Amino acid sequence: MHRLIQFLARFTAVIGGLVLVVLILMTTLSIIGRTANKVLHNEFFQTQLNGLSQALLDLGIGEINGNYELLEAGIAFAIFSFLPICQFYGAHASVDIFTSVLSRRANRWIAAFWELILTAVIILIVWRLFEGMQRYIGNGETTLFLQFPVWWAYAASFAAGIISCIVAAYCAVVRVIEAATDANILPSEQGAH
Repeated sequence: MHRLIQFLARFTAVIGGLVLVVLILMTTLSIIGRTANKVLHNEFFQTQLNGLSQALLDLGIGEINGNYELLEAGIAFAIFSFLPICQFYGAHASVDIFTSVLSRRANRWIAAFWELILTAVIILIVWRLFEGMQRYIGNGETTLFLQFPVWWAYAASFAAGIISCIVAAYCAVVRVIEAATDANILPSEQGAH
């Protein structure tokens, strides 16, 4: 079970990372295209190099249509894709000013408590995400420029969210077991220092 959960966490993180790379490339190309379009509409290009300028503009040089819509959907998916790996490795940011003086056993129980709370919050968010997806499926709303159904973005995030719920539930149970037995089962990065 441990290996399966670790695989799911890593797999979704890799997919989320690939989506982020594509979004970065798309945004970069869109910015370059928008800048080139502005330059080609510049007075110098319009008067001195009108033929070249018009030929390049006719090729469609400009901002990528629907860039913001894809960016919004992709970032939401990436966030849900990175939750499982953070959960599995205990890599969420933490502030341990007061808990650093407590015993290891007490810190394990505190970590287990917050793991349970975070699991409940992730489940709540994914449940509300599902409800939102159902609403958009029902009303048929589409994005402004690309005209793809809004629920597609919700569905992608929901799929990653389900994996987040599974990993979070597993980690919560394991953290409670760790606290009860004083054993190390899950890796623990202990957040940011």
